[in-house]
Amino acid sequence: MNKPDYFIEIQNLKKSYDEGTIKALNGIDLKIKKGEFVSIMGPSGSGKSTLLNMIGALDKGDEGSLKVAGIDLMQKKDLSQFRSSEIGFVFQLHNLIPNLTVVENVQIPMLETPISSKKMEKRALDLLKKVELEDKINQRPTKLSGGERQRVAIARALVNHPSIILADEPTGSLDSKTGDIILGLLKNIHKKENVTLIMVTHESYVANMADRIINVLDGKIRDDSTNNIVS
Repeated sequence: MNKPDYFIEIQNLKKSYDEGTIKALNGIDLKIKKGEFVSIMGPSGSGKSTLLNMIGALDKGDEGSLKVAGIDLMQKKDLSQFRSSEIGFVFQLHNLIPNLTVVENVQIPMLETPISSKKMEKRALDLLKKVELEDKINQRPTKLSGGERQRVAIARALVNHPSIILADEPTGSLDSKTGDIILGLLKNIHKKENVTLIMVTHESYVANMADRIINVLDGKIRDDSTNNIVS
């Protein structure tokens, strides 16, 4: 079976809410290659987070075509296996479970896999070391700073060896210094792990870290440009 030329292929994707009164996506056409680092920019309500949720199979479109890793997400009924095996999510508000320890939070995506508890713990510990939190493994999230919580979320996103990391405003709740650390960590992971990284942001300086910037307005792509970065 031949691998697709593009890892993500979207054609005329539309999505409405409230019985069609709110048009979140109004005909999106987009192709993304494997290993690209793409930023999606746009003002609040432009459709950028809706687009990210579609790619991550958290929601389904009304019309159009959406294929990720050769899988037609518009036609496939059960998307839970796809989400757990292909996608790593990093959210603005971390979405950590407060009554679980750091290492337990990182293991959550592996709970529905056949991996043994010993291997799950080892994988989680290895990732926490990678994000420099090996000294916080038994802490609860409420005892961590915002930047530390976001690093836990990044470790959790990587735990099932995803092919895509979807980051929705990952620095939105952080101060600029901590945000820069998180962005550097994401960029380093993207390079070393060769994952496709798609990041939603409304900050131009954040978007400029990507290889490519896509501007979304009123549910459509207004601009799609390659960012000439000197590494």
